[in-house]
Amino acid sequence: MNILTIIEKKRDGKVLAPAEINFFMKNYQNGFIPDYQAAAFLMAIYFQGMDSVETIALTEAIVNSGETLDFSFLGRPVADKHSTGGVGDKTTLILLPMLVACGVTVAKMSGRGLGHTGGTIDKLSCIPGFRTEMSRSQFLEQVRSLGFAITGQSAEMTPADGMLYALRDVTATVDSIPLIASSVMSKKIAAGAKYIILDVKAGSGAFMRDEQLARKLAEEMVAIGNALGRKTVALITAMDQPLGSAVGNHLEVLEAIAALKGEGPSDLTMLSIELGAELLVACGLAHELHEAREKLSASLSNGAALAMFRRFIAAQGGDTSVLAEPQKLGSPAFTAVLRSTQKGVVAGLDARRVGLAAVHLGAGRERKGDSIDLTAGIYLHKKIGDSLEKGDILAELFTSSADKLAIAQEKLVAAYLIGDAPKESCPLILGRVK
Repeated sequence: MNILTIIEKKRDGKVLAPAEINFFMKNYQNGFIPDYQAAAFLMAIYFQGMDSVETIALTEAIVNSGETLDFSFLGRPVADKHSTGGVGDKTTLILLPMLVACGVTVAKMSGRGLGHTGGTIDKLSCIPGFRTEMSRSQFLEQVRSLGFAITGQSAEMTPADGMLYALRDVTATVDSIPLIASSVMSKKIAAGAKYIILDVKAGSGAFMRDEQLARKLAEEMVAIGNALGRKTVALITAMDQPLGSAVGNHLEVLEAIAALKGEGPSDLTMLSIELGAELLVACGLAHELHEAREKLSASLSNGAALAMFRRFIAAQGGDTSVLAEPQKLGSPAFTAVLRSTQKGVVAGLDARRVGLAAVHLGAGRERKGDSIDLTAGIYLHKKIGDSLEKGDILAELFTSSADKLAIAQEKLVAAYLIGDAPKESCPLILGRVK
């Protein structure tokens, strides 16, 4: 077996055996296969694709490249959640406390944001004192004792994924469904949870803008999870406009806290409950979706989810007083207001443009390793379907750099489409894959 034969085989559209995929991954990780041959292999996959057996084998090979976690000693369902990334998507901060309040144990490894999509670890970094990095033993112990932990991704887990992604990033092979699916699911599998809910975004602000491609990605990831012993369900959700009203780390934490108090935007709360309902049923903690929704809604109305979020913050060293005194999360140095120049209705709100405006303000990274302004962001006062009078506030902009406001405003103006009548609204949940 040699790498040249494997490259040729995939280049010609033939199916690789699991042993051939393992050979590539092991030898690339160990430095015996150079980057130029690995790049050729990735390009062959990009053009020829992979069938489900190949994609599962690739995922397993990535999982086996590093450490894994095992929560079987707990004797109770352990779950995880993943979103493919969107603008204003802070569902993790709402969904997970609700789930834990309803009896699910949650062990989640999260990443930092890149580009116009945010990251959970960046949001949690807004909370004074909060520890976003935990050792393996600390993570396991908190999952055991509290039933809830979130930490940054471990360098010891799926190291081959990091190597592959770095190469994909510079060889124009990022947008490959088998490579995306194996990258996402390898991290979920290695993190040890037996139940996984996936939120696969589709629309202008999503990684997959096309709904059919988003569905295909969801199907691939669900197939991988189920084949590797994880009960996996995916919802395909709309990302044509931002989720909720807040975009940017500090603002999104504030909105998540409001949602946990039962005061959040309806779209954000509804999606969090729908994702949670799928997971409660999958874990066997509810028989039907309607029963699961009722349990999750009750965790908001009776304060159980908020109480769990408070315990979670305390367990990871954060200042729980932010729940009652949100000003402790900090405040931006400079603000600006965007007003409507005409009467009408918001007919469109391009999520990607909003996200890019927020990145310009400092809320996101253009490259890995970039520093971000945790207080930067945008608060949307008007979204699709809202009526307008001339002079109404469309949005507020926040940043620590006054010189960024003008260009960000221009970008945000371009995100809004003002019309005479509302267009037919798109459903938030576009599909379900299990």
